[in-house]
Amino acid sequence: MPVPSPAPLRDLPSVFHAIPLREGGDALARAVALAPERGAGTLAWVSAYARAEAAVVLEPELPLAVARLAFLAAANALADALVVLGPPEAAVALRWPGTLLVNGASCGRLLLASPPDAAEASMPAWLVVGFEVALAFPAGEEPGLDPGRTCLEEEGFEELTGAALTATWTRHLMAGLDQWQARGPRRLSEDFLGRLLDFRDEAGLRRGIDPASGALVLERDGSRRQVSLA
Repeated sequence: MPVPSPAPLRDLPSVFHAIPLREGGDALARAVALAPERGAGTLAWVSAYARAEAAVVLEPELPLAVARLAFLAAANALADALVVLGPPEAAVALRWPGTLLVNGASCGRLLLASPPDAAEASMPAWLVVGFEVALAFPAGEEPGLDPGRTCLEEEGFEELTGAALTATWTRHLMAGLDQWQARGPRRLSEDFLGRLLDFRDEAGLRRGIDPASGALVLERDGSRRQVSLA
């Protein structure tokens, strides 16, 4: 019996060029491999029952250190997509630097890749941002065995497909990147910190994002330290 082709992505922004991968494919690796040849807008995504995975090539006109802020845009876009597609009671949050939480349990992660020889102060030839999300538990795996891990199906995201999540993510990602370009990184950072659970409740601690590197900045009583995004 022939293997069915992946479902098409609907309402994809015109700047993206989709490369569908069958179950078992690696979207990040495929996007990285295609980046030098295909360039910006190349979108590799996996069609699978139990997981959604996608990665897109960007060509930032910024030094690599600053361009990594695109990772925050990708995280915001994934969270926004899940809020739109999921039940209203679902709590979507993040752990540094890019662990996705739904109702307090890990459900996926954000991805970032750049050319291995790219210098921090130089403009990279390309940058890849992406995500992996558990749509359902694999066949034979019993839900609830690991309370720290979940999937969207268990959290009330009924019949959500990887195609729907990927297409919605790309639209939110495009909007976030456009806003960053037009208005600077402040709103991008505020939205990310609004969902970041790390150090949120520590008295006297001030959190921020370094606009020059995307690092998490922690300040208290005149002392300052940074947690790198790379």
